[in-house]
Parts: sequence; C-alpha cells; structure tokens
Amino acid sequence: MPTLPNIILASTSPYRRQLLERLGLPFEQRAPDCDEDALKTAGLAPRELAETLGRLKAESIAQTEPNAVVIGSDQLAHCDGRILGKPGNAEKAVNQLEFLAGRTHQLITAVTVCYQGAMHQHTDITTLSMRTLTREQLTRYVAADQPYNCAGAYKLECQGIGLFETIASDDHSAITGLPLLALTTLLSKCGCELF
Repeated sequence: MPTLPNIILASTSPYRRQLLERLGLPFEQRAPDCDEDALKTAGLAPRELAETLGRLKAESIAQTEPNAVVIGSDQLAHCDGRILGKPGNAEKAVNQLEFLAGRTHQLITAVTVCYQGAMHQHTDITTLSMRTLTREQLTRYVAADQPYNCAGAYKLECQGIGLFETIASDDHSAITGLPLLALTTLLSKCGCELF
C-alpha cells in the first residue's frame, strides 16, 4: 500500500471535518491564519470572495507545510447582491432567513488544495429556492436547528430541508461545506487516492 502524504484540513469547521472523514483518509485539522473579516469588507464579488478565502486558508498552512496536502475551503450565500455569511446568533439568523424567504439564492462553496507548490481549485454553486414563510415559522426553525455558524442560516442536513421548494446542486456535500466529488479528484492529483 503506497504511503499517502500528510493531509491537513485548514479549517476549524466540525461540518468540514465530518465530510472529510467520509473519505476514509487520515488527516489533521488546523485553524488557518487568515483575516476573513478584512477580505469581507474588500468589495469582492461573491464567487471571488469565496475562492480567495478558500485559497488563503490553504496557503496559510501550506507555507509552513509544503510537503503536506492542505485543503482550504470557504462558503457563502448570496442573494440580490447581498452576501450572507454565518449569522452568529438567533436574531441575525431569523433576519437572514426572512430576507431569503420566497426568493432564490446561490450557495457558493470554494475549495483549494495546495501540495508541493501546486494549487488546485474548484468552486461549486448550488441554487436554492426558499418557501415563503412567516417570521414566526422561521423563529421556530432557528430554535430547532440553531444554524448560527452556517452560511445562509440553515442546515439542510437537519430540519432546514423543509425551508426549501427546490435545490439544484452538482454535489450535495458542497451544501454542507466541502464538495467531496471535486475534492476526491483534486486529492488524486496530489497522490491521495481512495481505496
């Protein structure tokens, strides 16, 4: 059996950790050194912002670990020119969902894999149409799922699935925070083959 390079997930997200565990490859998880707040106020377009944050997260670890396969990812929702990140608390979550109710928005998930000076990137875009719901219904949903650390303020893997009329995605795992279909291809380019 060939020896795999060390894999590092440049993220503190429990969701990304759980997704990467599904691949069955050994890895470690580290917090990236990236000033996300500064970039979020830089006026970048939504896709560019997600891709830049994913790249910077991976690069922040890869600088000191050039022989490791480093995975960085970022996710954000956007609707009608407004970028929606992690709400942080119940009130902000309800406000975000109230803004999205009855509308269609996009969830952008960008991933970057750095290995030995090479960089491989992929961006997944999911289109979601939310039902028209009352603030009272949204408040009850937020109390149930507590999606405070989720872009867009919902968890599709929980009761949040009931918020939506349609979801169009090439990779359902991207919705949770890490596009595994694309990631397995990127990892194979770095010598990390499954099975």
